[in-house]
Amino acid sequence: MSLNNAKEHLKTFHLENRILLFEETSATVEEAAKRINCQESEIVKTLAFQVKESPIIILMAGNAKCKNNLFKQLFHEKAKMIPYEKVEEVIGHPPGGVCPFGINDSVEIYFDVSLKEHQTVYPACGTPNSAVKISIIELEKVVPNHQWINVSKEEI
Repeated sequence: MSLNNAKEHLKTFHLENRILLFEETSATVEEAAKRINCQESEIVKTLAFQVKESPIIILMAGNAKCKNNLFKQLFHEKAKMIPYEKVEEVIGHPPGGVCPFGINDSVEIYFDVSLKEHQTVYPACGTPNSAVKISIIELEKVVPNHQWINVSKEEI
């Protein structure tokens, strides 16, 4: 069902033909990069958090790390990930397949600045064995209710 929801969302932008399906898992950044044959930084890592009782997802480059101090500055609370067993219910996709396409309406979406290091990236597509090839410009168009943030890079 998650793959279908993501596919239907992408279909409205004529991007459903970009979905990649793998026989083996692509749930981790390392596995996805291996399946796609790209750099780990081109994989979109999607993290699911609970902020003030509301679910959010943050998309970031696969090699980026969420810095707790930057998260706390922005959201005014400590980063609290949604428990693994609750991710699908709260977000709409299972762990390893979380993406911003076809998710539950209550989820807020943030893009970390680390994504801007590449023109084309590969987020999951609703399952732990899928991805979609998409440019940053297209990603911004297909996820209209997003906000750019910085939770990965310290200012110098």
